[in-house]
Order: sequence, then C-alpha cells, then structure tokens
Amino acid sequence: MELTSSSLVYALAATAVAGLLATLWLWPRLARQRPLPVLGRLALLTVVQVSVLSVLALAVNNSYSFYTSWNDLLSPGGAALALTSSEHAPGAAPEGGQKLVEPSAEGGLETVKDVLPAGKPEEVGRVDSVKVTGTESGLSDQVFVYLPPEYFVPRYARERFPVMLAIGGYPGPSLHLVEGLRVPQTASELERAGRISPTVIVMARPTVAPPRNTECVDVAGGPRTETWFTKDLPAALRSAYRVSHSTGSWGVFGYSTGGSCALRLAMRNPDAFPYAAGLHADYQVPNDRWTDGDLFGGDAGAASQSDLAWRLKNLPAPRASLLVVSTKTEDNYPATQQFLATAQQVSGEHPEFSAESLFLDDGGHSFETWRRELPAALEWMSDHLAPPPDREPRP
Repeated sequence: MELTSSSLVYALAATAVAGLLATLWLWPRLARQRPLPVLGRLALLTVVQVSVLSVLALAVNNSYSFYTSWNDLLSPGGAALALTSSEHAPGAAPEGGQKLVEPSAEGGLETVKDVLPAGKPEEVGRVDSVKVTGTESGLSDQVFVYLPPEYFVPRYARERFPVMLAIGGYPGPSLHLVEGLRVPQTASELERAGRISPTVIVMARPTVAPPRNTECVDVAGGPRTETWFTKDLPAALRSAYRVSHSTGSWGVFGYSTGGSCALRLAMRNPDAFPYAAGLHADYQVPNDRWTDGDLFGGDAGAASQSDLAWRLKNLPAPRASLLVVSTKTEDNYPATQQFLATAQQVSGEHPEFSAESLFLDDGGHSFETWRRELPAALEWMSDHLAPPPDREPRP
C-alpha cells in the first residue's frame, strides 16, 4: 500500500482496535509476574501504542504531505534534501530514457469528491496527477495539471494554451489547491461563464524538498527550488502538453506562502512569469524553524534581493504586473500597504512595472477567505495573459 493511501490508515486503525480488544481480553490471563506473561503484556502495549501513533502520524502526513511515498520516507536524509536523494544530478538528463513528465499515483486525487468537474474531458476538462523531473535543479515533485475542455476538442488540436501556475501554502500538499481552494472547479465555472479564457492550470506545493520550507528560493548549499519553478517546470510542461512557448502567456499565483512565492518568482524572474497574483502574501523570506534557519547561508545580499520592498527601492524595476490580494483584518495588511506605496511610486517612474490590489473588508488566513478571492484573481490573470502566438506544427 502507498504511504498516503487511506487503506493504510484504515488497516493500522483496525490493528489498533484489535490490539486494544486483545489487551482487555488477555490482560487477566497475563497477570502473573513471570517472564513470559510480562513479555506478553509488553507486546500488547507496544502493538496498541505503535498502531495509534502510526495512525496519527499518517493522518498528519496525509494532511500536510511531508512525505509522499515510501521512498521519500525511507531515503537517508529525507526526501530531496540532498543530492543523493534527487532523481539525478543537476544539469544532467534523467537516466534510462525517463520522461520529464510521467503519470503519478501520488497526490491523493482519488480521495477528492464533489470538487472536480464530472463528465467527459471535452465537456468539463480533466485533472492529471503527474510527476515532473527537473534537469537543471535535479529536483522532482508531484503536481496536478488542469486541462480545459477545449484541450480535447478536435478543432483546437493545434492550439497551444496559456498557463497559470498555482502554488499552495506551506506545509500543505498540492491537493489543497484542488480540494481546499477548489481551483479546477472555480476555473471550470469561470470558463463556462466566459469570464476567463481556456487555460491550463498547474497546481504545485511550494515545498519541493519536504519537510523544509524553501520559500521557492535556491537554498544555499541545498535545494534549488527557484530554478525548479522557473526553468525545470516550464520546460517539462512544454515537453508534455500543448502549452504556449511564449512567456507572455504564463503567470503564477498562490495563497499564503504560495502567494509570497508567486510575487517573488515574478519579480525575480519576469522572463519566466511576467504576471503574478499573491493572496495574503508576505514580502520577506523568514528565518524560522520551518525554513530550518537562514536559507541564504549568511549571504546578506541574497537575502536582501528576496525582500520584495528592498528590490523595488534598490534594483531596476522588473517588467512584471502584480496583483496583491488580502483583507483589511489580515495580519499582513500594514506590510501590504507599505509594499503597495513603494510599488506605486516605482510604477509611476517605470511603466513596465505595475502593482494592483484587491482588499476584502474582512476575512482570515483560511480557505474560506481565499475561495472568495480566487475568482477575481483568476479573472485578473486571464485578462493579462497574452493569447499564445504559437501553434502546434502540422502532423
């Protein structure tokens, strides 16, 4: 059974219940203070406690996706935390003819109900679960890919589609974008209403190297997460799907840590993602227990360049358009106002950069609030993405 499967949780829960019943039944018979009865009591207690703790650990792991497979869990040093646990060395092609994008049973898509469009792909679209392998960073991870209905309609067979990269919060799995934020469902509804253009949406978690929060940056001496998002992921997707080869048709959005990643990726890499929307984002890279210390290895210059307000004040304005979304009751509201004030000043002098905002009167750091904000963010993104200028070659 897969590490993230519900069957494993149920099996261990049944073991815990059976162990508890066996303990209640056999305890009087093992009451003697002889070696064998004592060992029997210890064995019963061990089975019950290990089973209960395993159920709790699996439930937490399935919620936050610290480990997505047995290989992730059992690999020395953790999943993708070192070069030895990556698929291949950075800069090298995958071995054995492995494709950059392959179908994956990971991610838990089979557990989702009522939030995926139901019907034929040419009528409602489709969500794929795939594993993407990067050649530059050496990292790999599971992502979901939403394909709009037009992708499967014969008269669009040579059309390439614009792309939105959606990044979730830390430490949540990519499944939260499907089940919690309901990205495919919302996109499908907006497309049917004519409010957004048919778009491929790629849903990823920010933690390509769990359990560390890399904040989507290239960690000093560690995972090159920024490279994975800006180079590996687009290249892999273009090799497997009919998506635009023009970066003007690519954008990125996210919530919480994913929102911070989206803004940072666009400002630092406008050639990869010239458009970004950040829902309840932060504007600095934290140094805390989740990042496992300083991600930049003491390099003050690198840390400053990842501070979005500092970038606007001290570096050339990027050719990027941003949307900042939050609520007036959110903790990041003052920082957001400060960032927007700086952005407004910069955009007045450099029209190639712009930053817009959307604020709700109330709402917290929760999926309920982010779902209220999502339609406006998707519409903004769709309005800014350029129609793909390229088409698939004739057979």
